[in-house]
Amino acid sequence: MVRWDEVRAFGFIRSAGTSADIFFHIRDFRGRAGGAPREGMAVSFEEIHVGGKGPRAMAVQPSGPVGQADGAGRVSARSRTPSRSRKSGDTGATVGSGALFALPLMLAYAGLLAWAVAWTRQLPWWVLAGSVAVNLVTFMVYWFDKYAAGTRQWRTSEATLHLWSLAGGWAGAWCAQQVLRHKSRKAEFRTAYWATVILHCVAVAGALAWKQGLLPL
Repeated sequence: MVRWDEVRAFGFIRSAGTSADIFFHIRDFRGRAGGAPREGMAVSFEEIHVGGKGPRAMAVQPSGPVGQADGAGRVSARSRTPSRSRKSGDTGATVGSGALFALPLMLAYAGLLAWAVAWTRQLPWWVLAGSVAVNLVTFMVYWFDKYAAGTRQWRTSEATLHLWSLAGGWAGAWCAQQVLRHKSRKAEFRTAYWATVILHCVAVAGALAWKQGLLPL
């Protein structure tokens, strides 16, 4: 049987080719614009297995008339592509991680905050503690989202993850992406993530330059 949660926008596919329900999100559905899958819809999909989680369907799209199902109300899986798996030790997630840029930037950013707090006293002392706290919280937000993905619970939106990065937790976000192997392969997410890094760093540097009188009002 197909179970679809309209509020959370995800569901499960029961296929004759597997004994387990196959999870899929509305983002993975390639139906008509703005449409959502319905019970009894015949679909084709690509089954993947990521990091020891249960099976997941990607590129789900209708492959027959809506409403045509077997007697059990199951969705038929036609033309399913061969499954692919990724071992937990796969290093492919580190490709394009930007370590050569991220690590020096983290050191430079920490040095800038330390200089502004201890040397010029442009910022109060708690800014350093607050920065550490924000990055720890951001790491945990990523961890909870990865856990939710594996247990099919309510997910944290990508917009929320980006807001934490923009608020100063970008270093924790980068560490979570590499350590947890979460959100480290999706090109669109990575592009938006680096945009938040640049915006935050430019904003902080600009504010400090303005306090030093280096920028006009």
